[in-house]
Amino acid sequence: MLDTRKTLPAYRRLQKFAVRCGGGTNHRIGLFDGILIKDNHLAAWKESSDRVADAVRAARKYTEQGNHDVPIEVEVDTLEQFEDAITGEPDIVLIDNMSLDQLRQCVAIRDKSAPKVQLEASGGVNLQTIRSIAETGVDRISVGALTHSAIALDLAFDWKTVL
Repeated sequence: MLDTRKTLPAYRRLQKFAVRCGGGTNHRIGLFDGILIKDNHLAAWKESSDRVADAVRAARKYTEQGNHDVPIEVEVDTLEQFEDAITGEPDIVLIDNMSLDQLRQCVAIRDKSAPKVQLEASGGVNLQTIRSIAETGVDRISVGALTHSAIALDLAFDWKTVL
Protein backbone atom coordinates (compact mmCIF):
# COMPACT_ATOMS: atom_id res chain seq x y z
CA MET A 1 0.00 0.00 0.00
CA LEU A 2 1.35 3.39 -1.04
CA ASP A 3 0.67 6.78 0.45
CA THR A 4 0.39 9.99 -1.56
CA ARG A 5 2.04 13.40 -1.34
CA LYS A 6 -1.11 14.84 0.26
CA THR A 7 0.12 15.77 3.70
CA LEU A 8 -0.35 18.61 6.15
CA PRO A 9 1.97 21.57 5.63
CA ALA A 10 5.24 21.10 7.59
CA TYR A 11 4.23 17.55 8.62
CA ARG A 12 5.22 15.65 5.46
CA ARG A 13 8.29 13.88 6.87
CA LEU A 14 6.49 12.94 10.08
CA GLN A 15 3.42 11.65 8.24
CA LYS A 16 5.56 9.73 5.74
CA PHE A 17 7.51 8.21 8.65
CA ALA A 18 4.23 7.17 10.30
CA VAL A 19 3.17 5.40 7.10
CA ARG A 20 6.45 3.44 7.02
CA CYS A 21 6.12 2.55 10.71
CA GLY A 22 2.63 1.24 10.00
CA GLY A 23 3.89 -1.05 7.22
CA GLY A 24 3.01 1.17 4.26
CA THR A 25 5.30 2.44 1.51
CA ASN A 26 6.00 6.03 0.63
CA HIS A 27 4.98 6.74 -2.95
CA ARG A 28 6.91 9.95 -3.34
CA ILE A 29 8.35 12.40 -0.89
CA GLY A 30 8.09 15.46 -3.12
CA LEU A 31 7.94 16.74 -6.66
CA PHE A 32 11.66 16.07 -7.15
CA ASP A 33 11.67 12.28 -7.08
CA GLY A 34 9.52 11.44 -10.06
CA ILE A 35 7.52 12.87 -12.92
CA LEU A 36 3.78 12.52 -12.46
CA ILE A 37 1.74 13.67 -15.44
CA LYS A 38 -1.74 14.41 -14.06
CA ASP A 39 -5.04 15.27 -15.72
CA ASN A 40 -4.47 19.04 -15.52
CA HIS A 41 -1.05 18.60 -17.18
CA LEU A 42 -2.67 16.57 -19.94
CA ALA A 43 -5.34 19.24 -20.43
CA ALA A 44 -2.60 21.84 -20.99
CA TRP A 45 -0.62 19.40 -23.16
CA LYS A 46 -3.60 18.90 -25.49
CA GLU A 47 -2.83 22.33 -26.95
CA SER A 48 0.19 20.76 -28.66
CA SER A 49 -0.96 17.13 -28.90
CA ASP A 50 -4.03 15.16 -27.96
CA ARG A 51 -2.05 12.00 -27.27
CA VAL A 52 -1.21 11.02 -23.71
CA ALA A 53 1.66 8.93 -25.09
CA ASP A 54 3.24 12.08 -26.57
CA ALA A 55 3.33 13.69 -23.11
CA VAL A 56 5.01 10.57 -21.72
CA ARG A 57 7.57 10.58 -24.54
CA ALA A 58 8.32 14.27 -23.96
CA ALA A 59 8.89 13.58 -20.26
CA ARG A 60 11.19 10.67 -21.13
CA LYS A 61 13.17 12.89 -23.51
CA TYR A 62 13.49 15.52 -20.77
CA THR A 63 14.83 13.01 -18.24
CA GLU A 64 17.31 11.56 -20.73
CA GLN A 65 18.64 14.97 -21.74
CA GLY A 66 19.16 16.04 -18.14
CA ASN A 67 20.42 12.69 -16.86
CA HIS A 68 17.54 12.52 -14.40
CA ASP A 69 16.92 8.97 -13.29
CA VAL A 70 13.35 9.31 -12.06
CA PRO A 71 10.27 7.24 -12.88
CA ILE A 72 7.67 8.64 -15.24
CA GLU A 73 4.08 8.10 -14.16
CA VAL A 74 0.94 9.22 -15.97
CA GLU A 75 -2.54 9.48 -14.51
CA VAL A 76 -5.49 8.29 -16.59
CA ASP A 77 -9.18 8.02 -15.84
CA THR A 78 -10.58 6.38 -18.98
CA LEU A 79 -9.76 3.20 -20.88
CA GLU A 80 -9.11 5.28 -23.99
CA GLN A 81 -6.49 7.34 -22.13
CA PHE A 82 -4.99 4.15 -20.72
CA GLU A 83 -4.64 2.51 -24.12
CA ASP A 84 -2.94 5.64 -25.45
CA ALA A 85 -0.69 6.09 -22.40
CA ILE A 86 0.62 2.53 -22.45
CA THR A 87 2.05 3.07 -25.97
CA GLY A 88 4.26 5.85 -24.59
CA GLU A 89 5.92 3.31 -22.27
CA PRO A 90 5.71 5.12 -18.94
CA ASP A 91 7.19 3.41 -15.91
CA ILE A 92 3.84 3.57 -14.09
CA VAL A 93 0.25 4.27 -15.10
CA LEU A 94 -1.89 5.65 -12.28
CA ILE A 95 -5.42 4.43 -12.96
CA ASP A 96 -7.71 6.86 -11.17
CA ASN A 97 -11.26 6.09 -10.08
CA MET A 98 -11.96 3.21 -12.47
CA SER A 99 -14.31 0.34 -11.76
CA LEU A 100 -13.01 -3.13 -10.91
CA ASP A 101 -13.95 -4.34 -14.39
CA GLN A 102 -12.03 -1.46 -15.97
CA LEU A 103 -9.02 -2.21 -13.76
CA ARG A 104 -9.07 -5.83 -14.94
CA GLN A 105 -9.25 -4.63 -18.56
CA CYS A 106 -6.24 -2.37 -17.99
CA VAL A 107 -4.27 -5.27 -16.51
CA ALA A 108 -5.10 -7.47 -19.51
CA ILE A 109 -4.09 -4.75 -21.99
CA ARG A 110 -0.86 -4.09 -20.11
CA ASP A 111 0.00 -7.79 -19.89
CA LYS A 112 -0.33 -8.15 -23.68
CA SER A 113 1.37 -4.98 -24.84
CA ALA A 114 3.67 -3.58 -22.13
CA PRO A 115 4.34 -6.05 -19.31
CA LYS A 116 7.11 -3.90 -17.77
CA VAL A 117 4.73 -1.00 -17.06
CA GLN A 118 3.48 -1.00 -13.48
CA LEU A 119 -0.18 -0.26 -12.81
CA GLU A 120 -1.26 1.73 -9.79
CA ALA A 121 -4.90 1.96 -8.73
CA SER A 122 -6.10 5.05 -6.91
CA GLY A 123 -9.41 6.54 -5.84
CA GLY A 124 -12.11 5.03 -3.68
CA VAL A 125 -9.64 2.91 -1.76
CA ASN A 126 -10.66 1.97 1.78
CA LEU A 127 -10.73 -1.10 4.00
CA GLN A 128 -13.86 -2.39 2.26
CA THR A 129 -12.50 -2.04 -1.31
CA ILE A 130 -8.77 -2.70 -1.10
CA ARG A 131 -8.94 -6.50 -1.39
CA SER A 132 -11.09 -6.45 -4.52
CA ILE A 133 -8.84 -3.79 -6.06
CA ALA A 134 -5.75 -5.90 -5.31
CA GLU A 135 -7.41 -8.96 -6.86
CA THR A 136 -7.68 -7.18 -10.24
CA GLY A 137 -3.94 -7.69 -10.73
CA VAL A 138 -2.69 -4.11 -10.38
CA ASP A 139 0.85 -3.79 -9.03
CA ARG A 140 0.31 -0.90 -6.65
CA ILE A 141 -2.52 0.72 -4.72
CA SER A 142 -2.23 4.26 -3.45
CA VAL A 143 -4.29 5.48 -0.53
CA GLY A 144 -4.41 9.19 0.18
CA ALA A 145 -6.24 8.59 3.45
CA LEU A 146 -3.02 7.19 4.94
CA THR A 147 -1.76 10.75 5.31
CA HIS A 148 -4.56 13.25 4.76
CA SER A 149 -7.40 11.55 6.64
CA ALA A 150 -5.72 9.93 9.61
CA ILE A 151 -7.57 10.52 12.86
CA ALA A 152 -5.52 12.51 15.32
CA LEU A 153 -4.94 11.09 18.77
CA ASP A 154 -5.81 13.67 21.39
CA LEU A 155 -3.30 13.32 24.18
CA ALA A 156 -3.46 15.55 27.21
CA PHE A 157 -1.44 15.66 30.36
CA ASP A 158 -3.76 17.06 32.98
CA TRP A 159 -2.60 17.97 36.44
CA LYS A 160 -4.97 17.60 39.31
CA THR A 161 -4.23 19.59 42.41
CA VAL A 162 -4.87 17.80 45.66
CA LEU A 163 -5.31 19.96 48.74
